[in-house]
Amino acid sequence: MAVPQGQAEKASHRAVTRASPRRHAIALSRADRNAQRGVAIMAFSAHRTITKAVHRHRHLSKQGLLERAFTFAFRGLVYAQIWEDPAVDMEALAIQPDSHVVTIASGGCNVLSYLTADPAKITAVDLNTAHIALNRLKLVAARTLPDHATFHRFFAQADDRANIAAYRDLVAPHLDEATRRYWEGRDLIGRRRIGGFARGIYKHGLLGRFIGAAHLLARLHGVNPRRMLNARSREEQLEIFERELAPIFDRGFVRWLTSQPASLFGLGIPPAQFEALAGDARMDAVLKARLKKLACDFDLKDNYFAVQAFGRGYAGGEGPLPPYLQAGNHEAVRARVGRVDVRHVNFTDFLASQPAASCDRYILLDAQDWMNDAQLNALWAQITRTAKPGARVLFRTAGEPSILPGRVSDDILGRWQYRADASRDYTARDRSAIYGGVHLYVLRDDV
Repeated sequence: MAVPQGQAEKASHRAVTRASPRRHAIALSRADRNAQRGVAIMAFSAHRTITKAVHRHRHLSKQGLLERAFTFAFRGLVYAQIWEDPAVDMEALAIQPDSHVVTIASGGCNVLSYLTADPAKITAVDLNTAHIALNRLKLVAARTLPDHATFHRFFAQADDRANIAAYRDLVAPHLDEATRRYWEGRDLIGRRRIGGFARGIYKHGLLGRFIGAAHLLARLHGVNPRRMLNARSREEQLEIFERELAPIFDRGFVRWLTSQPASLFGLGIPPAQFEALAGDARMDAVLKARLKKLACDFDLKDNYFAVQAFGRGYAGGEGPLPPYLQAGNHEAVRARVGRVDVRHVNFTDFLASQPAASCDRYILLDAQDWMNDAQLNALWAQITRTAKPGARVLFRTAGEPSILPGRVSDDILGRWQYRADASRDYTARDRSAIYGGVHLYVLRDDV
């Protein structure tokens, strides 16, 4: 017997109303499990590749244990903001309209900032699943959020619940499945990762927590690092640093703490790079000098790295900003995001898949500090093979000198000219201040 249409609709409505809460909860639970499972698979694959780069010693040796502790810490989000100066990068790289830029993605700030230089193409590679997800989120957000004010609120202020609604309504429908799974998955204490943009994303990640711990340590010694941001001149910056921050490094506990390699995991520095950073000096003296450069060598009104370090954010979005977040660059960035290809792959392996003479700008960040000689030679063999005439390679090191001479084959390295004077100048002007050296190599045209 057929049920009249009106009664059928009412019965159906009652059934759905009664069942929906439970079914909805089950569906959410399944979605959460699927999201976590997908992210875990990607993270495991990336973790195996990272271990190959970092692990150099036996499991149970002291150095081996430190290396494994580092790779464990490196499995989640490390850099919500990349810690290399894009202004220096773009000047050194001299990006042209036909340039194919290949860079390590990290937090994605510089990937989007390089778009302001108008390259033909950018390939951003990374082994960290969280960094891949953050880069893809930024690219889609730049394209789908309605205006600069909304984009600024999302990534400069990064602490507003309106960002979650914007993500849900405007950004999420355009994300690839893996990226959406990551941001809608949950962290170790059960919070959805996308919620970081309502709580202050720059306080999250390994670097964000490291900066937070440094602030706590300073406060335990009676110092508030935010005081640096009250300086009205370079002279006041130096005065505040010498009076309040510098003496912390003379405390016995701080000297001991900074001598432990694990204390700098939050900067993304593995044990091998810790040794290069220290060199022959005590680590507390090295860190004090680098922090002094960050605090005093540049006007704080122009240095968003210092504002991040001392204020744990972009001063509510009202302070200095990286190029991709500046209002004057928004339309250019938005129009060019389609030129960026984000790959979850090793830098060397990506280049090995490319034709000869197909790339001409390479940014390695500080990744080579992690590498052994075989890995360095494999990387530079692929860089040299894929390099177009006039190609440029830019990288940073924890120590001051370039690490390549004596480690990369002369047959390969001889194809490149090291711009020593320019490299020293770029190092001095790099506002991020943490690195000992910024190095530029240019492909020779006479060999």
